[in-house]
Amino acid sequence: MTAELPKTSVAETLARKIVALKAGGLPAATTRKCEDLLIDVVGLCVTARNEDYIKSALAGCDDDGPCTAIGHTRRLTASGAAFVNGTAAHGEDFDDTFEGGPVHAGAVIVPAVLAACERHNPDGRMALVGIAVGTEVLCRLSLVVPKAVHKAGFHPTAIFGAMGAAAGVGAALGLDAKQIVDALGIAGSMAGGIIEYLAEGAWTKRLHAGWAAQSGLRAALLARGGFVGPRTVFEGVHGLFHGFAHTTQGDYDALTGDFGTRWVTDTLAFKPYPCGTMAQPYIDCARRLAARGIKPEDVAEIVCEVAEGTVHRLWEPLADKQRPRNGYAAKFAVPYLLATGFVHGGVGLGAFTEAAISDISVLALAAKVKFVIDPDNPYPNNYTGHIKATMKDGSVIEERQPYLRGGAQEPLPRQDVTDKFVLNAEHGGWSNAQSDATLELLAGLYRSRINLSSLRQ
Repeated sequence: MTAELPKTSVAETLARKIVALKAGGLPAATTRKCEDLLIDVVGLCVTARNEDYIKSALAGCDDDGPCTAIGHTRRLTASGAAFVNGTAAHGEDFDDTFEGGPVHAGAVIVPAVLAACERHNPDGRMALVGIAVGTEVLCRLSLVVPKAVHKAGFHPTAIFGAMGAAAGVGAALGLDAKQIVDALGIAGSMAGGIIEYLAEGAWTKRLHAGWAAQSGLRAALLARGGFVGPRTVFEGVHGLFHGFAHTTQGDYDALTGDFGTRWVTDTLAFKPYPCGTMAQPYIDCARRLAARGIKPEDVAEIVCEVAEGTVHRLWEPLADKQRPRNGYAAKFAVPYLLATGFVHGGVGLGAFTEAAISDISVLALAAKVKFVIDPDNPYPNNYTGHIKATMKDGSVIEERQPYLRGGAQEPLPRQDVTDKFVLNAEHGGWSNAQSDATLELLAGLYRSRINLSSLRQ
């Protein structure tokens, strides 16, 4: 028996609220966060531009066109640029995080909207609206059935990213409500992304953001051309949540209820370290422990209290997390990351080379790190850190961190975001002059006609 369809679907309610938003009508805090996203994402594209996975991504593109692959002279179609830039922005796992998800919005939405606007509507004001809308949709979708998509074996950024990109590109290109509903419906059939990359540190997580960006862009263009998608894409008996969360029962009001009047985008977190988000507070705890003057060789054991929902990605199999198979796997291995932060005073882009993951002093400490599940851990609403270190003399020292540094409770100021951009650009081989010129361009991009030609270098 076919279920009775709603008179007004979730996508239709959302689309009406999206088209009601006007250029210039965003709150100042949301505009500022979208400015930070632009700076952060462009810097991340530059830092990854010479990496093997980006060379492979470019080699796999045979769709040259007029759009900018940031940090490269070669130009691509809009969808190709969205794919390469999204893959680059997410590639080093140094991009923003929405703590309630967890999802990574900037690496999907900024590449999708920039490519769409560069090709079809080079209006900076509409790019700003599109980035705000796409980010908001992606983040809010992660609140409908929290943790369920990850638990089902899928990457939420990939699944919800396609939907957010479709909404963001639709808003940036001025699609009407019906077209946005169609775009969302079409994107539902393009969403995908399994998390089996965790097994051996394969590269597929890196392309999830890029694939979602180009999928959402294509969905929006198809809808603009008249292609029809299912209006019950979210709540339908065979809809997005049925497919990727194994339920159609969710808090859809979290998506549509106060959309456009309250912006969760304002709470986006920017990472201090280029690795898994939930690991970051543990690194901070480790650094504070080392700052007490404790030596790694004095430690007998470290036990961390963790959220059950993070175990399958960041803690198990424990032996692999203590001694990662490769640099990318190390980004999702808390024992290794914690030990690196303790031994070297931090975790930077250089912590994931073959030499770094073979560091004997780091591996010796990582082998002492274990975990216990804290049933009261507030994840995913809040990311906490905890270390209980037992010394060889029997003494016990603990460190706790109640929230993610760089997140809603301790946001990074604009100068820190800019400093991160400069460091990322330097890592990608850009000169100080190139960085300065790019920062000047980005400062006015939302107020002018979009021209990204200076980023093709």
